[in-house]
Amino acid sequence: QVYEEARKTDWQNYKEQLAAYKAQLTPAQAVALREERKKKMARRRFLKARRELTVLGKPKRPRNGFNIFVSEKFQESEGITAMAKMKKLYDIWQRLSSLQKQPYLQLAEDDRVRYKNEMKVWEAKMVELGREDLVRSKKQRSKTSETVKTAEKLKASSHEKKKTLKLKESEE
Repeated sequence: QVYEEARKTDWQNYKEQLAAYKAQLTPAQAVALREERKKKMARRRFLKARRELTVLGKPKRPRNGFNIFVSEKFQESEGITAMAKMKKLYDIWQRLSSLQKQPYLQLAEDDRVRYKNEMKVWEAKMVELGREDLVRSKKQRSKTSETVKTAEKLKASSHEKKKTLKLKESEE
């Protein structure tokens, strides 16, 4: 009983202090505070979702050629700090010819194939578990491609309209 009463008085004090603090804020500060809170909550939701995907065993994304190059050469590269090593490796990568980059690009392509195969298996497993919300549906992918095609058609038609307008203006 004693602890419960102490909690109630502490809670009442907290409410009063919070009300006083909010009263002294300007409207701009209040908006900034709300925005900051929204960002924190969004970040928290994002991290929770990412953690859940890790627990469910979602495959890691495929590495690109540069990532593979860096992972092979990082330990032996020169530089005091990790950032200095990365800069040095980036410069080396830029100077490599396409023939020298080819093995890394081939490994990256193999990794991309691995990722696609693992994703198919993982998505089938998620459907089996009843987690269709985590699966990239074919409908969504086709809608995205349809949207891109529609946008390209609209862009092309707008270019044609502009050309016809210019022709009309030049004739006048």
